[in-house]
Amino acid sequence: MNAAVRSITRMALQRGCLPFAIYEGYQGLVEGGRYIRQLGWEDVRGLLAVGGTSIGTARCAEFRTREGRLRAVHNLITRGIDALIVIGGDGSLTGADLLRSEWTGLVDELIASERVSAAACEHVRDQLTIVGLVGSIDNDMALTDITIGAVTSLHRICEAVDNLTSTALSHQRAFVIEVMGRHCGWLGLMAAISVGADCVFLPERPPPLDVSKYGDDWESEMCDTIDKYRHIGNRKSLVIVCEGAIDRQLRPIKADYVQKILTDRLHLDTRVTQLGHVQRGGTPCAFDRFLATVQGVDAVEAVLSAKRDSPALMIGISHNKITAVPLMEAVQQTKSVAVAIERRDFEGAMELRDPEFTGTFDAFIESTIYGDHHQRVPAGEKLRVGIVHTGAPAGGMNAATRIAARLCLNRGHVPVAVRNGWSGLVRDEVTELCWGDTIGWQVRGGSELGTNRDHPAPLPDGPKIDPRGEAKFVDLGLIAYHLQKHDINALLLIGGFEAYTSQLVLTHARDVFPAFCIPMVQLPATVSNNVPGTDYSIGSDTALNVIVAACDSIKLSANASRKRVFVVEVQGGNCGYLATLGGLAVGAMNVYIPEKGVHLGKLQRDINHMNRRYNEEDRAGIPNEGRILLRSEMASSTYTTETVSKIIRAESRGLYDSRTAVLGHLQQGGVPSPLDRIRATRLAVNCVGFLQKSAQEARERMTHHGMVGAPGVYTKDPKHSCIVGIIGAEVAYTPVTEVLKTTELKARRSKEEWWMNITRLIRVLSKYEFAEELDDASHIDLLRKRDPSHRFKDDE
Repeated sequence: MNAAVRSITRMALQRGCLPFAIYEGYQGLVEGGRYIRQLGWEDVRGLLAVGGTSIGTARCAEFRTREGRLRAVHNLITRGIDALIVIGGDGSLTGADLLRSEWTGLVDELIASERVSAAACEHVRDQLTIVGLVGSIDNDMALTDITIGAVTSLHRICEAVDNLTSTALSHQRAFVIEVMGRHCGWLGLMAAISVGADCVFLPERPPPLDVSKYGDDWESEMCDTIDKYRHIGNRKSLVIVCEGAIDRQLRPIKADYVQKILTDRLHLDTRVTQLGHVQRGGTPCAFDRFLATVQGVDAVEAVLSAKRDSPALMIGISHNKITAVPLMEAVQQTKSVAVAIERRDFEGAMELRDPEFTGTFDAFIESTIYGDHHQRVPAGEKLRVGIVHTGAPAGGMNAATRIAARLCLNRGHVPVAVRNGWSGLVRDEVTELCWGDTIGWQVRGGSELGTNRDHPAPLPDGPKIDPRGEAKFVDLGLIAYHLQKHDINALLLIGGFEAYTSQLVLTHARDVFPAFCIPMVQLPATVSNNVPGTDYSIGSDTALNVIVAACDSIKLSANASRKRVFVVEVQGGNCGYLATLGGLAVGAMNVYIPEKGVHLGKLQRDINHMNRRYNEEDRAGIPNEGRILLRSEMASSTYTTETVSKIIRAESRGLYDSRTAVLGHLQQGGVPSPLDRIRATRLAVNCVGFLQKSAQEARERMTHHGMVGAPGVYTKDPKHSCIVGIIGAEVAYTPVTEVLKTTELKARRSKEEWWMNITRLIRVLSKYEFAEELDDASHIDLLRKRDPSHRFKDDE
């Protein structure tokens, strides 16, 4: 929420508006006076890393009365405020819309009672502009894919449960963890997937799962599931319970009762942990900082473009794009979920959630319940699915492998682990995976299978590929021989750009090597997020959170030293995604990325900007702020991180200092972030489904054409060699040959990158092109903010 306050304030100032903070929510709006304060640029300094809300929030019974809302309108008019941006849940947004609907009548009542003059109300009499941002850890608002605070709360849950897992493994204990979620099970479900829980209880989908077998006896189903895991060697048991969890008769399911069942029936040493308000606190994660910042910017634009009689808007995100939808439509659809649950229409409640929620729930069930054979294929359609990690390690690789292996086993396929990439394959480092082999992999960083940059050697007329670093080419004939030797008839590649080019080479060589005429799919996994055909690669969110944590600490050092600028080098290869998204999330002054390069003109502008900012702070008597510049590792071969720092230090002429920090391989390691674990799960499910469907289509085609003597699966169809990625909010299947059209093969990145415009936003929020006099209320024209033509200037 603080990130939203920061971006709204600074964007409002850039656009010629006068921002106010209303402290303590609607209580402050009713009280007025010291609770309504004008904000300047420096008032929101440092808010990005602060959890909660620095302007406070409170429930207000008085605002629910007409007299309370009359006082609120009086306070707004006396301050000249004619627009409200409200950050909260459905209750806060409903209250704002009610105030808007009564606005004209309340203003007329104030004029009639002579509490305000008609002249004072002239420019605000017709309408109060309302724009809502959804701040809710439950992620329970309709018409938006995610809400501000939900992912940070998921981080807190996963951190706590990951720590509990160590104790559970040591003592072979069971833990029942209660998480928030009164009417929405998003937190519980995503936490269960992220930590590898054995069972999860949600409000929308009451147990038991197998009603035909268990009826209403969910306790027996839970015990049977956990007992099965114990017998295959699982030393721990984790059960996630949402606070609003119910059974099919709407009876509450409480953590203490679950503990009693596990203790009495299975004789497990079971403990209960209620995370409570731990889930609401802590430093915001990288994704929430990004989401709140870009939504705050769009909220200001929505205020400026609002028209009379248009409905109040809610700023959301859908298909990776910021949206503006009718506020009350979203609120009403949100409330309909609770109504469906009360009617015991559980299927309807699940349908009212976004499609990803239902798909994720199904993925959790299939990857968790050992022996779930409802999607088992006939014996003649079984596949031997080779799983290869290639390229640099990335958070989520192990989680993806775990899910893929378990889905294969439940569907009757054989998951075949190829260790140490292509070079491992030709050394016969190949083993079949069983269910117990992947226990605990959901939370492990790195690559349990082993990975490297060794690459299939392209044919002379094939794609022009240059291995990076110490990588070497592996002979295509050897790869084909060993695929046949191990009877691998489907291939899942988990990796970054090397995985893409490897698959491209194998696909191109199908005419020469029949062993490559099998379904192939890539699951994008790289911290650089440079794989074409997807908006996100698993591992990139983990790396972003490492960058954010490191830069928060570096900023503390820079702030303590007052006049110090840090040039921080991040990874990313020839793709500036990490630097750009990281720069926005940490409040960097600017970013240097390969797509735009570094030149003297850019350095001079940045140095002039820093000189101006430090001089302004000195004149105003404001404590100097430490500043950060993020530089992607390959932004320039001439202007290295050290060179940029030295130039800044020299050109500052003693006004401030400059230091460097190189984050290096920290960004590739550590525990995967919850988002990466969830994305890995979602993509792995779709990868297995793609391989299975492609193999079925290939068999049908072979049968139709009467191909005698062909192997069990044979296909040269380009559509059977795809990248499975996330584009917007949807899973997309794009043939690798088609992706080549939108790929800069030499630069190792896509030609179209959705995040490029964020570089301008970083400069806007760093006070580039800002007229200082706008901080002074005496120079503000309140009506100016109604002119959408007043926009900031882009300096690049």
